[in-house]
Amino acid sequence: MHGPASHGWLLVALCAATGAYCLLRMRSHVEEQRRAAGGEALMGFGMAVMAVPAAVFTPPSWAWPGYAAVFGAAALHALWSARAGGHHLHHLVGVSAMVYMAVAMAVAPGHGGGHGDSGIPLVTGVLLLYFTGYVLLSGVRLVPVTAGGGAVAWGDRPELARACRLSMGIAMVAMLLTL
Repeated sequence: MHGPASHGWLLVALCAATGAYCLLRMRSHVEEQRRAAGGEALMGFGMAVMAVPAAVFTPPSWAWPGYAAVFGAAALHALWSARAGGHHLHHLVGVSAMVYMAVAMAVAPGHGGGHGDSGIPLVTGVLLLYFTGYVLLSGVRLVPVTAGGGAVAWGDRPELARACRLSMGIAMVAMLLTL
């Protein structure tokens, strides 16, 4: 991704921390948390890897098609899971956006990404609108949920899961802006 290295490292840290928390959520006793957490961990770590500043590490030419294949498989899984509706539809859009960014980086001149002087491509603009709306809506919904008695395990806290999704949405907007 393009942009100042400090911004890239902040995105890397945010996405990696989000991915790590999602791994914790995979140990939850709540089945819904476990199901969503694996895909969200993949998204968090994948976004962290893609956000590493290009000045520090330029992936080999085979990496972008590899990213597209991994997230393409995740998109198929999300599509299958979306039959139940709910958050899986958002996950489908997210992994599809990752496929789009990987393909855009693979076909860009010099594998550096970007869209040059042609303006924002239609797909990028639509994804920016979607994720901006998602971030705004998620921010409004980010109100701590009080537990009905007893301590709640870290992996079972719905407000932390919402915060992770919000941070990934913010990171997605930032990554799309630098594409």
